[in-house]
Amino acid sequence: MDQHRSGCPINLTLEVLGDRWSLIVIRDVMFGNRRHFRELLGNSEEGIASNILSARLKRLVAEGLLSKNPDPSHAQKSIYSLTGPAIELVPILVQMGAWGRRHTPVSKELSIRAQLLEEGGRAMWQGFMDELRHIHLGAPAPKVSVLSALHDAYLRVVAEEAANHQTKEKGAKAP
Repeated sequence: MDQHRSGCPINLTLEVLGDRWSLIVIRDVMFGNRRHFRELLGNSEEGIASNILSARLKRLVAEGLLSKNPDPSHAQKSIYSLTGPAIELVPILVQMGAWGRRHTPVSKELSIRAQLLEEGGRAMWQGFMDELRHIHLGAPAPKVSVLSALHDAYLRVVAEEAANHQTKEKGAKAP
C-alpha cells in the first residue's frame, strides 16, 4: 500500500501534482493538444529535459491522469490522452492562471487563454471540459469549440505583439 504523509485532500493532491512539471505536462496536453512525447519535448515553453518528461509521463499514467496508447500511424510512437480526473483539473488550472495574471509578470500571448477562461466563467470551463472529453475520451463533440477560440485568441495576440514590435523598431530607426 502507498504511504502518504497524511489523509488531507490538499496534501494528497500535492503528492500527485505538486512537483514542478506535472501540471505543465497536463497543461501542454490540455491546451496545446500535444499528444506525443516529441511534441511535448520540442514545444515546451519551459524547456523540459527528456528524462524529466519521460518520468513525468510515466508518473501521470500511473496516477491515472493520462492514458498511453500505441499510435496506429507509427509503431514506435505512443499517444497520450487526458483521463476524466485530469479533465476535472480545468477549474484549478483556470484559477491558477487567474492568480498568475494578477500576481506575476505574465506575457500577453501566454496569458490570453487564462484571461478568456477567467472571463468566460464556469459555462466556458464546462464547454472546454466537454471538448476535452470529446478529444481524449471519445465523448460526443460539443457544438462550440472553446479550444479553437482560445487558439485563435493566442494567434491574434501573437500577431498584435509582432506588429507592435515592428512599429517600435521603425520608430527607433526613423531619423
